[in-house]
Amino acid sequence: MMSRSTTGLTRAAVLVLVCLLAGCAGLRSEVDPPKVSLDSFKALPSEGTAPRFEIKLRVANPNKTELDIAGISYTVEVYGKELIAGVSSDVPVIAPYSEQVVTVQAGLQLFHLLRLLASLGTTQSDALDYKFMAKIDFNGFVPTQRVEETGQITLGGS
Repeated sequence: MMSRSTTGLTRAAVLVLVCLLAGCAGLRSEVDPPKVSLDSFKALPSEGTAPRFEIKLRVANPNKTELDIAGISYTVEVYGKELIAGVSSDVPVIAPYSEQVVTVQAGLQLFHLLRLLASLGTTQSDALDYKFMAKIDFNGFVPTQRVEETGQITLGGS
């Protein structure tokens, strides 16, 4: 059986632990996800069999604190097929309420391109759906952010 002093110490220790955990939870800041948009896209000179691209992303920071990005992984899907994928850890710190152009490289997924071309022969659509997805990891206590942008690419005109 526990004595009154031991029970009191146990309760005090639990109370201190709960206060510490509540304080740590308060350190996690609320961060709005950055706005990421495509600024430019160009082919790079071929170094192998798969084409490479230079993609410039415009990253806007809608927060009152700077964004110290550890890395970005990203994909572009067209018509449900992942065509372009890449990663980068060379990302500048983005000042509060500002935007920065981030240059990344990506590779074309040739087999997915072939599947896309095969499926285009069976569709009568004038537009292709696309989806840009990025996972952004930060240094420090900022949680990982996921960004997704969708739209359509118009094929030819009428």
